[in-house]
Amino acid sequence: MSEEAVLGRIGPLEVRLAQDPDEIAAAQSIRFRVFYQEMGAKPGSLEERDADRFDAVCDHLLVVDISLPGAGRDRIVGTYRLLTQENAVAAGGFYSEEEFELKALVARHPKRRFLELGRSCVLPAYRSKRTIELLWQGIWAYCRQRNVDVMTGCASFPGTVPAAHAEPLSFLAHFCRADAPWYVRARASRYAAMDLMPREAVNAKAALAAMPPLIKGYLRLGARFGDGCVVDHDFSTTDVLVVLPVEAISERYIAYYGAEAERFAV
Repeated sequence: MSEEAVLGRIGPLEVRLAQDPDEIAAAQSIRFRVFYQEMGAKPGSLEERDADRFDAVCDHLLVVDISLPGAGRDRIVGTYRLLTQENAVAAGGFYSEEEFELKALVARHPKRRFLELGRSCVLPAYRSKRTIELLWQGIWAYCRQRNVDVMTGCASFPGTVPAAHAEPLSFLAHFCRADAPWYVRARASRYAAMDLMPREAVNAKAALAAMPPLIKGYLRLGARFGDGCVVDHDFSTTDVLVVLPVEAISERYIAYYGAEAERFAV
């Protein structure tokens, strides 16, 4: 693997883009292990890979443990799927448009370049702060390379009962909802309320402790969230929409991730 292909590095872990169909297939296998075997999503086929029509037009960010034995694909321990706005147009839209009114949001910002993040998963042994930091280092370098202005995409709570996550969902609804001009709503046919508790009843500390790590990471960066959540029965999740304009990212996190990512962004 050439040094130019690497987007970030922490210890024995590297983050880079998949280089060929074999590595994309390996990423799909990781997704199957996490989403279907671990989290209980419903397989759409007998093949042990999570795949859909968007994979062909996405870039696939990989976390690779170079200390592991075997070939490159055997060392992949995490993945994130990246869909640029140009490729979304070619695919007929973003993946998240199936659940949220993302097309209207994009249309309101014709001079902005959007990037959709999705299908994030990491093998259990690598679910650490370091791996999350490495993923963000890679994403930041990728955004710099492609002049991305806005990151968006679905993030998930486990299970299909929003009430099971009443406090964190209510926290997002009352304190973290995207305002105009970034307001975006779940599709009317799939809309489920997030404000399941009154604002004054929400304990912020308890709500944050109950957040999935990925959503907590988005919050730290300064992300806001769409109006309403969507229950995805196929994946056994409750989804929220993340909206993160690059200019909204906290300066200290740009310094933190950007300083190391800068040398990989050229």
